[in-house]
Amino acid sequence: MSENQKKIWITGASSGIGKSVAQKFSEEGWKVAVSARRKEILNEMAKDKNIFSFPLDVTNLNNCNDTFESILQEFQDVDLCFFCSGTYDPNKEKEINLEQNKFVMNVNYFGVLNCVKSVEKYFKSKKQGHISIASSIAGYRGLPNSSGYGPSKAALTNFAESIYFDFKKYDVRISLVSPGFIKTPLTDKNEFNMPFLKSPEFAAKQIYSGLVNSNSFEIHFPIQLTLILKFLRILPYKIYLFLVEKLVKR
Repeated sequence: MSENQKKIWITGASSGIGKSVAQKFSEEGWKVAVSARRKEILNEMAKDKNIFSFPLDVTNLNNCNDTFESILQEFQDVDLCFFCSGTYDPNKEKEINLEQNKFVMNVNYFGVLNCVKSVEKYFKSKKQGHISIASSIAGYRGLPNSSGYGPSKAALTNFAESIYFDFKKYDVRISLVSPGFIKTPLTDKNEFNMPFLKSPEFAAKQIYSGLVNSNSFEIHFPIQLTLILKFLRILPYKIYLFLVEKLVKR
């Protein structure tokens, strides 16, 4: 391994966006630590010489701390973290399901908080680096069949905005990734038309470019969809709710 080889830690790396981002960074020559619960998939990915498997349950803070320590022992240094763990089941969100909503919040929101907490002291003492958080356009405003997933992503967006100021004091970059509809095992469960649906490979290219070649706080795509939703965010509720009801098939 070259001393100049960059290193990244990616969670939620066993499928969907996380997996494609891991493969993209590997293709670009980065050394990639991949984490998720499905050890067998991670081990298969680790056949790539640039990818290293570190199984992880993000809902367990001690597990996050231990995993990051193991990565540091292997890599000696980490330049970038992309926290992408998430879960979603629209079939369980058609009605308010307290247990499901708590589970989604525990994985999507508190799982990311656990990961950020596990790297906080390292990056602040290093006084450089980059932590990126995967949110979603579902966090912009409320959408149908998303009483757990949407609020968890809205919380992540707010969290990233909040910690941006603290980490900036230490010259550590915080960024937010807000994808539109990406074809993954999670979105395959949706029962409505998904406008501007894109592949995980498309998402990986956008994310890689945004994380490596840009200093923007938010990386959002596809632009045709995200700009529309950003406009909808500023509309009065009466207009917004009317338009969403017309545009989204339940």
